[in-house]
Amino acid sequence: MSIAMVPPYSNGYGNGYGYPSSSLPLPTSSSYDYDYRNNNEPQSICDEILACFGVMLGQLWGYINGRGRQVAWSWTMKVAHQIGKNMTRQRLLSFPHLLVALWILVLLWGERWVFASRIRSCDWDHWEDWPAGTIPHRLIFVADPQIIDPHSYPGRPWPLSPITMAITDNYMRQSYIQLQKQLHPDTVVFLGDLFDGGREWKTRNGNFEDPEWAKEHRPAEERKYLKEWHRKYGDDYWLREYARFGNIFYDNWNLGGVSPGPGQRGRKLISSLPGNHDLGFGAEVKVPARHRFNAYFGETNRVDVIGNHTFVSVDTLSLSAGTSSMKGQVDLQPIYGPVQQFLKEVQATKRRAVQKELRFWRGEVEELAFEHKVEDIETADYSNLPTIDPGKGAPDLPTVLLTHVPLYRDPGTPCGPMREHWPPAKPPKDQTGPVIPDHRNAISVSGGYQYQNVLNPEDSERLIKDIGNVIHAFSGDDHDYCDVVHAPEQGNVREITVKSFNMAMGVPTPGFQMVSMYNPIDDKGNPLPGSPKTTLQTHLCLLPQQISTYMTYTALGVITVLILVARAFLVPVLNLQPFALEPVQHPSSALLPIFKAKTEGDDRFASDMTPTSSRTSSSKFPSARVSSTRPRGQSITNGLGSQARAASPNTKAKANSGKWGWGQNKGPRIEIRRDAYYDDKERSSDTWKPASRSRNTLGVVGREIWTTTWRVVWMALLFYTYLTYKG
Repeated sequence: MSIAMVPPYSNGYGNGYGYPSSSLPLPTSSSYDYDYRNNNEPQSICDEILACFGVMLGQLWGYINGRGRQVAWSWTMKVAHQIGKNMTRQRLLSFPHLLVALWILVLLWGERWVFASRIRSCDWDHWEDWPAGTIPHRLIFVADPQIIDPHSYPGRPWPLSPITMAITDNYMRQSYIQLQKQLHPDTVVFLGDLFDGGREWKTRNGNFEDPEWAKEHRPAEERKYLKEWHRKYGDDYWLREYARFGNIFYDNWNLGGVSPGPGQRGRKLISSLPGNHDLGFGAEVKVPARHRFNAYFGETNRVDVIGNHTFVSVDTLSLSAGTSSMKGQVDLQPIYGPVQQFLKEVQATKRRAVQKELRFWRGEVEELAFEHKVEDIETADYSNLPTIDPGKGAPDLPTVLLTHVPLYRDPGTPCGPMREHWPPAKPPKDQTGPVIPDHRNAISVSGGYQYQNVLNPEDSERLIKDIGNVIHAFSGDDHDYCDVVHAPEQGNVREITVKSFNMAMGVPTPGFQMVSMYNPIDDKGNPLPGSPKTTLQTHLCLLPQQISTYMTYTALGVITVLILVARAFLVPVLNLQPFALEPVQHPSSALLPIFKAKTEGDDRFASDMTPTSSRTSSSKFPSARVSSTRPRGQSITNGLGSQARAASPNTKAKANSGKWGWGQNKGPRIEIRRDAYYDDKERSSDTWKPASRSRNTLGVVGREIWTTTWRVVWMALLFYTYLTYKG
């Protein structure tokens, strides 16, 4: 007796899968080389899974090469056909596309041209008032760009947060590009708050945690996100933010020209003054964040000679730690120590900077050359080292103080008519000066977590006294314009708080401050005879109101929809060319007959299924198509397509009986329109009626409204997305 050998995991039918060998093909060596037919060793479950997976891959690949290719080709042809119908001249020049062209012009105006127009109106020649032939040095202050990041709107979900970042970045980029192209400044100086959350992003080295005594100072809303910020946003993220800042401001610097203007030493960009959003404020300044800021933007405390004026930048954030209430409780020396040392030596630093500038204009080497000699370190004399500092009493140039936080002023000190938060209060009839105090028009003398609206009185007075010869001060932080002349204790210094450059800082109209300087001096640094008493002129340049731009877009959107709706109703009334393309007619899939005999009472229809031609006939049935009469034996189209050809034998048998029109062709027939309906009242008489005119008209109007509105919307949004992406 012979015994049939069966493979493992078999039920005795020979293929190892529980099926007859003729009903299921085995995986071959071409499918992952798993062949169970000649393998007498037991196979693991993993081998079976891999084998089945190989079979499924083969079937999927076959579908892709077969049916999938057909579907892809069909869709490609449909898309090509649709594009071909849309690219005709009559359709390209249609009314909806004219509205798209209008939207393109409006978007170009709102996203590009309005910036050039507004900044062009601030041209230096429009407001400078110097003697004829004067060549002033032209400087621009940019305050609080404060680029948006996760710290700005911590609860805002994706994609609103990145969209907000892109829109605000583009606003500043376009403003700065036109600032460079239209105004060609000799110097640009930033007044702090370069980032919004710079103080929150961890550094690679150093303790970045809030001290225990300060943890409760942080608002509860921020505490919820603190762990996430420290986990997700570290030094790598800060570096990307630094590159983002550079993409907006550094990369577009040369648009203002690569060579200095007439009579100028060179073009200069200074962005080393920090803000409280970059480092923190007072006793809570993040020292590791300050070290990182210094490494990438430069020393926070510095002296620059620009346009025959001395500019002194002071890190007043760290200075405020020396007068904070926490000074006696914790060691704050690492915070305020460097800036206090700078202020002790600032006047000597100013004199050296002035002498370097004068040596340059005299054609001498700027740095002092030391004598080369060898001395023993124990016997060397350091008392009479050569120095570039001429000592006290040397000529001093007019000094400009730069601080992120404004100087102290009494509460309610008005900021003037150019402040946008609130205009000045109207004085009484018998009063000529401003109303004092005017708290709504003033900067609030207050503070909170990591901010203080103005410096302490002692810090303000110390700055003016230690620096000396301060004729003007510029600050940021408040985001709005403020022009104040301080008290005698602060040297009667005039201070301008510069508007924010960012559209998202709570002020509808951003701006920047323009400064024109003219101070002719001799080779010793003394003013020339006839020099103007006022060596510095300023002008506030306002940027576009983005809210007004969006209101313009909204108004145009409403007008566009109304126009398209009105046009849609006029299409059937005035017999205008519809914009909506006729839908593609597919073969009918109806199971009921769609033809009716032309002769009343004749229930018999043509029976042949072979397609043939038909023509439209003019008759008293305007909504029907009449087929031409054919001789017996020729086929006439019945509109059922492949479904009719695939009818079952029972159906064919019924067709021979002539019921439902499947019998012999006895004459012309009427093809019933798709939009016809059957009147219930006349169902017994077997009469068909065309659709009502009002129903067809509403369908045309609705299709026109949807098609034209959608066309304008997606094309306008696509162009806006392109402008946003390009920046």
